[in-house]
Amino acid sequence: MSKIAVLVDQDFEDSEFRVPYDRMKEAGHQVDIIGLEAGKQIAGKKGKEKIKIEKAARDVKEADYDALVIPGGYSPDHLRMNMDAVRLTRTMALVNKPVAAVCHAPSLLIEADLVDDRMVTSWPSVKTDLLNAGARWIDREVVVDGNIITSRNPGDLPAFSDAILQAIADGVAPRAEPVLAPEAASEERPSVL
Repeated sequence: MSKIAVLVDQDFEDSEFRVPYDRMKEAGHQVDIIGLEAGKQIAGKKGKEKIKIEKAARDVKEADYDALVIPGGYSPDHLRMNMDAVRLTRTMALVNKPVAAVCHAPSLLIEADLVDDRMVTSWPSVKTDLLNAGARWIDREVVVDGNIITSRNPGDLPAFSDAILQAIADGVAPRAEPVLAPEAASEERPSVL
């Protein structure tokens, strides 16, 4: 059994919290809800989910967890303005633990300086920000690049959850190979997506 942190704040995308949370619990993992203030009640942006923050980001460290999951919605925008949430995200990734971000959540990966030269996906409105931060963006339901797992939207949650569970079961995958444009393949330079 692994310990998994779900990092979330007010106005998260309801299903992007619930589906991975339930899948990880069903798989027998301990899942803690981490946010900005322990004990605070928060609600999803669609009002379907109301959850209680179990621990504050300032009170946990990367050694406490085996993986980090970040739902989308407006939540990542709140989290990226908090040093403790950014620190937890960054340190989890730097010690090579799975960090999974769906929809708008890759914006927190940008803030944590984790996307440069990484292959990722996201909600389309985050694409340009990711490219400007040095990422290689791909329109796929799930993209796994080493310990960074990303997905586009609620429709991708089955594949996203599968990728998280696979990363936890197998350990972290190697970094993805750069995508080469046909004309650049002989020069061995990555293409700009």
